[in-house]
Amino acid sequence: MSTALDIEALGARAASMIDALGSISASPEHLTRLFLTPEHRRAADLMAGWMHDAGMAVTEDALGTVRGHWHPAGEAAPRLLIGSHIDTVENAGRYDGCMGVVVAILALEAAIRSGLRPAYGIDVLAFGDEEGSRFPTTLSSSSAVAGVFQPSMLAAEDAQGISFEQALRAYGKDPAEIPAAAYDPNGVIAYLEAHIEQGPVLEVEDEPLGVVSAIAGASRLSVTVTGEAGHAGTVPMRLRHDALLGAAEMALAVERIAKADRHGMVATVGRVHVDPGAVNVIPSRVVFTIDLRSPSDLSRRDALTRFEREAHKIADHRGLGVVISAFHEVATVPCYRDLQMRLGNAVASLGHRAVTLPSGAGHDGQAMSHLCPIGMLFVRCRGGVSHNPAEYASPSDMGLAVGALVRFIERFELPQRGGDARGAQT
Repeated sequence: MSTALDIEALGARAASMIDALGSISASPEHLTRLFLTPEHRRAADLMAGWMHDAGMAVTEDALGTVRGHWHPAGEAAPRLLIGSHIDTVENAGRYDGCMGVVVAILALEAAIRSGLRPAYGIDVLAFGDEEGSRFPTTLSSSSAVAGVFQPSMLAAEDAQGISFEQALRAYGKDPAEIPAAAYDPNGVIAYLEAHIEQGPVLEVEDEPLGVVSAIAGASRLSVTVTGEAGHAGTVPMRLRHDALLGAAEMALAVERIAKADRHGMVATVGRVHVDPGAVNVIPSRVVFTIDLRSPSDLSRRDALTRFEREAHKIADHRGLGVVISAFHEVATVPCYRDLQMRLGNAVASLGHRAVTLPSGAGHDGQAMSHLCPIGMLFVRCRGGVSHNPAEYASPSDMGLAVGALVRFIERFELPQRGGDARGAQT
């Protein structure tokens, strides 16, 4: 059975829903919608209404995740999860996260109204805390759904000194009920997420949709380079121990290592602090950060080893000291190969080539991978811009994303034999 799809109409509806969500903000000047705020409540209620109108039963868990349920084969049947997040960064764009929930609702509505009766259920999830913009607690909502929520998160505080637990109770939730938010892994088939690419690859390839191969692992380093301060006018160049020049050479080494990698590695020196920071004094101490990401943990670890070796070589040559410390480490999360294939086939059925690419940004799928296999569909965004008011995905591309999810759903079948529901992926 193949559901009739009006891609243009689906895209127009997605754009209208995105605009409605984008109007829910803590500021009239720009879009800011943080976790467990009145704006989160309004957005969650809007999502719940759309889910209900699409034909789903609606519930909300202890961390405010809105869940739309469609179980044509009964509550005991295994279920496919599709979702994304509805919180934003400060001064955000309208599409990051929200688009994934909107296209999931529209896809499920199309499947329901077509009379499709799969042997599995589908839950659409609207997570409230992916960005970590209010509390330093990224992925807390999806972590609860996956059963890996850390109770220590409840002690985290926002900029006003309000704790996560206090905000949760003010939102009307009981922290004691968080464990009940977790799905039984034996009853979940997989998790899918549609998301804007947040990068330029699809635009360069002139394709509307892409299939994600992996969510890249990330390492963050703090590098301290020490030299010797001196008068900018009296110390000859050959006798200087300039910490900033050493740090600059190390930054270029990071770039060189990333460019030589064959797995799509990216590296960023995002913060630099120079002491004493005077116009007429040779820098004596520099602290800079490195953000290194790769869809291959092996290549990322190898790059870290090579950078450490290069940094010490540079320091020795310039008569400097260097200390490297890691302060963040996240492993790569591969997307399940069978889900990649099925998403690619769904895109191809709409007359497009599915570009395969990694995600350098973090997503709820990282938490959900602790529960089940994950798959991701990327949607082209203009200029690769994200976390910015200029963020944009066209109605036609969003309509195609809805269509791809519909084709995925109607072609996805559970194995005929009994056993683990995850057998459907193999």
